[in-house]
This record gives sequence, C-alpha cells and structure tokens, in this order.
Amino acid sequence: MMNILEAAKTVFDIEAKAILQLKNQLNGSFERVIHAILNCKGKLVVTGMGKSGHIGRKIAATLASTGTPSFFMHPAEAFHGDLGMVSKGDLILGISYSGETEELIKLLPLLKARQNEFIALCGKKTATLSVHADYFLDVSVQEEACPLALAPTASTTVALAMGDALAVVLMKMRDFKAEDFARFHPGGSLGRKLLTKVKDMMRRENLPLIGVEASIEQLILTISASRYGLAVVELPENKYGLVTDGDLRRALTVFRLDGIKNQRIEHIMTKNPKSISPESSISEAEELFYKHQITHLLVQDNGILLGVLQLYDLHKL
Repeated sequence: MMNILEAAKTVFDIEAKAILQLKNQLNGSFERVIHAILNCKGKLVVTGMGKSGHIGRKIAATLASTGTPSFFMHPAEAFHGDLGMVSKGDLILGISYSGETEELIKLLPLLKARQNEFIALCGKKTATLSVHADYFLDVSVQEEACPLALAPTASTTVALAMGDALAVVLMKMRDFKAEDFARFHPGGSLGRKLLTKVKDMMRRENLPLIGVEASIEQLILTISASRYGLAVVELPENKYGLVTDGDLRRALTVFRLDGIKNQRIEHIMTKNPKSISPESSISEAEELFYKHQITHLLVQDNGILLGVLQLYDLHKL
C-alpha cells in the first residue's frame, strides 16, 4: 500500500532538487536578459500555452507589480487580433518547456518582422524556439515529479522560480522600494499604510487639553468627558505632557485614592511624549507605536499640536 506522506515528500524532494539545479544553470545569458529588460523602451509581453501560460500569467503579474511594465498575451489569441497589443519596442518572453510549441513558433517571424526581441524560457537549448530566440533562459529539469513524466510539475515550478528571480533582480537593479510597491497596490494593507498620511487619520476635534496647574479632579473629569482616554497637558514654551487613563490607574495603585487628590499633574504625566508629523505615513506611525510600546502619538507641526493619533485608529485600515 502506498505511503501517502512519503509520496508527497518525494514530490517536494524532486522539485527542490530541480530548483537547486536551476541555480547552477544560471550564466551570463541571465544577465543579458536582465539588461535587455532594463533597456526595454516598451513593455515585457509574456506568452505561453497551457500550463506554461498559467505560469506566464503569474510571472507577468509579479513583474507588473514590482516595477516592470508587463502583461500576458495568449499566443493563440495573438493570431486573432491580440497581436495588436504588442508595440514596437516591446520585449517578448515566451515560455515553452519543449521549445516546440506550435503557436509560439508561428509567432516568431511575425515578432521579428516588427523588431520585437524574443526571450525563450525553455528546457532545451537545441529546441526551435531556443535556437531562433534572441535570448535563451535554461529551465531544464532532470525529472518531473509526475510519476508518468507527463504532467508538468518540476518544470513549471522551475519556470515560476526563474520568473521570480527575474522580478526580484529587476527590483534591486531599479532600487524598487516599499513605497513604490504600495503605489501599485493601493488597495492592499501595505499600500494603505504607506500611502495614508497621519493627518488623514488623526483625531483633531475637541482635543482634551488641560493646564499643568489643574487639579487631579479636573484631570479625571477631562479624561472622562473625552473619547480619547487621555488628556494632553499644556506646558510652557509650546511643550506638552500626556496623561492616559492607564497612567491614572497606575497612579492610584501608588498613591491610593486619598493620596492622589493631593498630587500634581506633572507627577503622573508622561513628559516629552512621542510625537509625529502630520505628513508622516501611517506605516511610520505604526513603527513608532510598536518600537516604543505606546498607544498614543501627539501630532505636531513645528511644535504646534494638531491632533492625536491612537494605535486603535490603525485597525480601521
């Protein structure tokens, strides 16, 4: 009887081995492809049939979201109008493990006539597609994980890994940063945190301000009357202190109920509380919250208090 777990582990072993083999197959051809893409004046058009097409769609999507303008074109549809999507200056990446996919081979002369250079991502260096391409990327594998050696398994994994290698190296060559990634993913969590400014989320209405000379009773009333769970203490020279409801509870454990009434606000407040600029990103604010293990930030511009940002507010993103 077949051991199910061992059969699954064999698949992982074969595919892992194939990727390690791919690492050793890298050569100057990969570098030439990278420079060709960097120098491309148009887009990188990815194409492939069947399983290679599915891999191609993912590669194109990854490239497009990481700074390399790219889209997928189905090779069969190219003969029925989609070739019009390809412009002069575009670079073509064709994926075919055998290198003999009829639809791709038929495209070659049409693309060359339009002066579009072709990158062949193939498993055979001597294949028709590889020989007639401008660039060749070797994605050959020693064996497929499929026991019948029919279903593309290790070969599609390796093709996908090669696509990831292209995308990541291009990101590094272009100095592509998290902020750039966010601009391509404005609807994602990272995009929202990087593109949303502190001023867009800070609370500015009815700020709970109190003078440093006020009584503890007035302090408690100020905190209770607001929905902030804190009071901002106004100090001389445009400086501020901060008292949260947590500070009050901790003070109660130290001074007890009778003793706290006689304390001054400055004895229980946080002096020099952390602040942030209204133009900072929510991502920067989040970093401050977790780095200093705090839940409130004063929003200030040149020493002027504009509002308060709370860690709870970030959960709305």
